[in-house]
Amino acid sequence: MAALGKTLKPFVFVIITVPVFVLLYTFTGVSSLIILPFAYTSRKSLVRFMVRHWAWMTFLLMGKRLRVSGSENILPNKKYILLANHASIFDITAILVFFPGVSWFGREHLLRIPVFGQILRRIDYIPMSKADVRNTRLMLEQLVRKSNGLSVAMFPEGTRTLDGSVNTFRRGFIHLVRSTDLDILPVTLTGFHSLKPKNRFWIDFSSRVGVTVHPPIPNSDLREKSDQEIVATVREKIVSAFPKQILSA
Repeated sequence: MAALGKTLKPFVFVIITVPVFVLLYTFTGVSSLIILPFAYTSRKSLVRFMVRHWAWMTFLLMGKRLRVSGSENILPNKKYILLANHASIFDITAILVFFPGVSWFGREHLLRIPVFGQILRRIDYIPMSKADVRNTRLMLEQLVRKSNGLSVAMFPEGTRTLDGSVNTFRRGFIHLVRSTDLDILPVTLTGFHSLKPKNRFWIDFSSRVGVTVHPPIPNSDLREKSDQEIVATVREKIVSAFPKQILSA
């Protein structure tokens, strides 16, 4: 019976996933239309509040309770370089639940999406084009200028993990560390690979998702470290909140 249950569970989840995705996309579209008029005003705080509500409702519509621990480590009015592991399309949504005031570094073409593009502009989305290895340093220099002292979120792995382990960190974020005085805010996302990985269509509605916000790593503590030491310090902190079986990279 246990084996039969394990066989049937993915089949049931596939069936449920289709209407849930329809619901999520519909909810996102309606939310974008509601937020849009405010996105053209100077009321950024209201836009961020509404974006946070959208993010929180996204998990509620999937029947998920997002557990966030360590939110007290985020000091009011303090700016950070937020670094998190990357496993799912819902990673950004999870971060927006507890830190709607963070700016995102992403692809320029998203700004051309009707309605959604204007909302991205109002939450200080920082667009970059030609995202390849050869011009990473140039893009990060532009990021420093455009961020204007805002908190910035990045995924140092660069792309979503395919097997649930934390991949090797790319060194792009180190340029931000050395070019600004922002502290690093390490964040661990757990259960998201089980929820909806890159290489699977259906949502695992039985998964448990959580967020751990670690104490910030002072920028001054990293300045004298080598690139390899900075990567090791940040990665060690992020993986410290993971179950032992997924710590290998």
